[in-house]
Amino acid sequence: MKYLLLMVFLPLLLFSCQNESPNTATYGNPPADGFNAKDSDSAAIALADEVMEAMGGRKNWDNTEFLVWNFFDSRKHYWNKKTGDIRIESMKDSIIYLLNIHSMKGQVKINDTVQTEPDSLKKLLINGKSMWINDAYWLVMPFKLKDSGVTLKMLEPATTEDGKPADVLELTFTNVGDTPNNKYQVFVDKETKLVSQWSFFGSAEDVDPLFTMPWTDYKKQGNLLLSGNRGRMKLTEIAAPATLDAKLFTDF
Repeated sequence: MKYLLLMVFLPLLLFSCQNESPNTATYGNPPADGFNAKDSDSAAIALADEVMEAMGGRKNWDNTEFLVWNFFDSRKHYWNKKTGDIRIESMKDSIIYLLNIHSMKGQVKINDTVQTEPDSLKKLLINGKSMWINDAYWLVMPFKLKDSGVTLKMLEPATTEDGKPADVLELTFTNVGDTPNNKYQVFVDKETKLVSQWSFFGSAEDVDPLFTMPWTDYKKQGNLLLSGNRGRMKLTEIAAPATLDAKLFTDF
């Protein structure tokens, strides 16, 4: 049980949602401001671009307005990528968070009580954003390989736990999130160019990962391919709907 809790609540606060450059003349897959291109391997950058294309392409990622998912039967998320509005329904403690991740303005309801005390509300909204950062990374990490603060390195090819050959990207981070010392190894299937597995390291200096998990069961959601299988745990109710009721982000 301790292992399962580690996987769910690990603070993967490395998610960035800025500078997606949708008006780039040739489109392509431009990096976010602050991506460490200088110290990244050119082969790793090229592979990250192939991953983006395999999952639907940068233009489709930028044009996707809404994402919905259930994070391991713990929290359900509704995200307006265009505005930054999110709704989180935390099933296990009966809390609903409504907030904008840019302005940090919002509301929180615990059971049937709307929270109004300013200091408590501020802490709850910060907590809500942290949940979203963590839970979104588990869903859309492959789209964020060239995010701000990321350095990409190409490691030696390897075999995933299910025996398939893969190229391996190493992600390290500088001055981002609450846990900048983390490290990931991201396995990319040699044929499909889809992420097929990831390993998480608590520190960039660590040799052995804290866990290794699959990225499988890709399904088309809108114009994107998204994976929900993380081994013993699953992301469910994944969707990229064309529209969502605006009241989801304003009304409890």
